[in-house]
Amino acid sequence: MHNGFKGVPPTTLADLLGREQVMDIGIRPLWDAPRVAGPAYTVRCEPGDNLMLHAAIYRAEPGSVVVVESGDLDYALAGGNVCAVAQRRGIAAFVLDGLVRDLAEVREAGFPVFARGVIPVPGGKKKLGRLGGPVRVGGVGVHPGDIVVADEEGIVVTPAARREEILRAALDKLARAAGESLDAWEEQHRARIEKALSGLGFTG
Repeated sequence: MHNGFKGVPPTTLADLLGREQVMDIGIRPLWDAPRVAGPAYTVRCEPGDNLMLHAAIYRAEPGSVVVVESGDLDYALAGGNVCAVAQRRGIAAFVLDGLVRDLAEVREAGFPVFARGVIPVPGGKKKLGRLGGPVRVGGVGVHPGDIVVADEEGIVVTPAARREEILRAALDKLARAAGESLDAWEEQHRARIEKALSGLGFTG
């Protein structure tokens, strides 16, 4: 079912789900990656440590999006080899509330990474965090199996329990938009804007 989400832009999902399901703008694509969509495999790393993300790449199912709560912006959660192994194992993408390194390698390999940025300093591997529990990433609560859709427009999380309902509504919305001309859209838009202005007492 989650495969259908790859055809749905984050903008459409944001219209349906609202601001609280959209990650903050600090988590962004680190290269011009294509849209990704898949069920969340959730990870919590302790500040300064990346052990649990490194463990996750051997445990996450192919097609999943590894979503990491990290707690710091001082150390990299992953580098080129970790991303390459994740890619080889069929993981769709990383969405990290943190940093990576070896960005040139990651970009060259074509592995989608959404994160807060890049730093050359590696994290440690000494602290147990958690795999498979609820996490908070980019201000959004994410549970295992929630559907994550990410591209250059942003990252939207669809709760697993609403997956079918939201996908159906999104595909309906896209089909309606595809059948509407710009002239028709402009006519409706202008009427809506003028009504809003007059309702606020604007007469210019």
